Amino acid sequence: MQRPLFFHNTLSNTKEQFTPLRDDGVRMYSCGPTVYDRAHIGNMRSYIMSDMIRRTLEYNDYIVKQVINITDVGHLVSDEDDGEDKLEKAANESGESAQAIAEKYTNLFFKDLVRLNVQTEGTQFPKATDYVAEQIAMIQTLTESGHAYRITDGVYFDTSVFKNYGQLGGVDTKTLEAGVRVKKNEEKRNPADFALWKCSPEGVRRQQEWKSPWCVGFPGWHIECSAMSRALLGRQLDIHSGGIDHIPVHHNNEIAQSESVNKKQFVQYWMHNNFITVEGRRMGKSQGNLITLDHVIDRGYAPLSYRYWLLTAHYRTPANFTWEALDGSHTALKKLHKYFIDELGAKDGTVDVAYQEKFHTFLNDDLDTPKAIALMWELVKDDRVFAEDKRATLLEMSKVLGLGLAASDTSLTQLLTGNAKKIEIAHAPEKIQELVAEREEARAQKNFDHADDLRQAILDAGYEITDGADGPSVERLS
Repeated sequence: MQRPLFFHNTLSNTKEQFTPLRDDGVRMYSCGPTVYDRAHIGNMRSYIMSDMIRRTLEYNDYIVKQVINITDVGHLVSDEDDGEDKLEKAANESGESAQAIAEKYTNLFFKDLVRLNVQTEGTQFPKATDYVAEQIAMIQTLTESGHAYRITDGVYFDTSVFKNYGQLGGVDTKTLEAGVRVKKNEEKRNPADFALWKCSPEGVRRQQEWKSPWCVGFPGWHIECSAMSRALLGRQLDIHSGGIDHIPVHHNNEIAQSESVNKKQFVQYWMHNNFITVEGRRMGKSQGNLITLDHVIDRGYAPLSYRYWLLTAHYRTPANFTWEALDGSHTALKKLHKYFIDELGAKDGTVDVAYQEKFHTFLNDDLDTPKAIALMWELVKDDRVFAEDKRATLLEMSKVLGLGLAASDTSLTQLLTGNAKKIEIAHAPEKIQELVAEREEARAQKNFDHADDLRQAILDAGYEITDGADGPSVERLS
């Protein structure tokens, strides 16, 4: 008999018991990165959350079919339907091609997932540029059914003909004013209408543009997810996850266009993670406090320590990142691994049923990871449980939480520092060797801002640096 599993559904704003739409598995779509730049630690919270959803579903014996999209075109610099495409803008500023930038940051995104022990086996990572035909077909259907209309700069969805627009998160379209949430466009029928296809500006040749029935141009950001999820998972999804910033615009737009085409409810359970602040402030380039996983590693912390820190807070609550807090999580994770290696031996016993029941109950209660981690430490201190049984129970808990205890038998140091395809520094180009040496000196002097700049300079030169127990190594990026 399957245990009851509960998730908080953003659509109803209540905790609901999970029941899949079909018997052959759970279909789950998670909004992926726009690969114009390096993902920061705030971005990565969404992928830790989706990973915990998947691990919990699998812990409950569900088969999960998961898709995480890669947005490599069409995402403009804001929620407005005007402005530059993020990939085109990055290409123009750097002198690299949009495709090269997308490939570079996609590869770095995958490396961050591995470092954070996010499961990727079996997950599909479709690129928006590979599904342009499917997007055009969807827009054609919307146009023919009267849900979309053409204006000078593209094709737009008419939100007035979709009666439930804004239901997710309670967006009141009647109070929207052009120029507040969206830039005023005199040709749009309603302020909330959004672009499905954008025409390339007259006299401008974009790096990424396609012929369509309307004009040479490119797809809007929102239609990409609807087309890819439909192509890979079907007309209805069990779960759609993402950050709360996607609720008002992107996810409401997905619902409107998908349900208008599919004539069915798009998603059963919407799940969203809250923001991460840094020292009490919103994270971002404009704030000067954007932190990547590389920055975490540069300061001597393990990538898994960041995962541990995230799991000590519930995914739906805001979390305030400080280096002191990460230091505490890093110390705790090392202590847990050291205890597992030094105190519990190499023989597995039997999973303790009482602890297993509590752990399963916590995870099934909308991913209550803070209670699950507290329970691990309760078990560590419980002298009534035999060492081999404690080992087996901790292994099971760690497998679900993704804390890597199973890897401790081989190399704790390697686990906590992350991995890279090593190139001896002496074999790297002379300029890279000089930058690495300068960075090591900056780190020794605890000048982490300069060390961060040097890491970026190494990255810009086509190499990634990884710090390990034996010193730094570099990897040439393809």
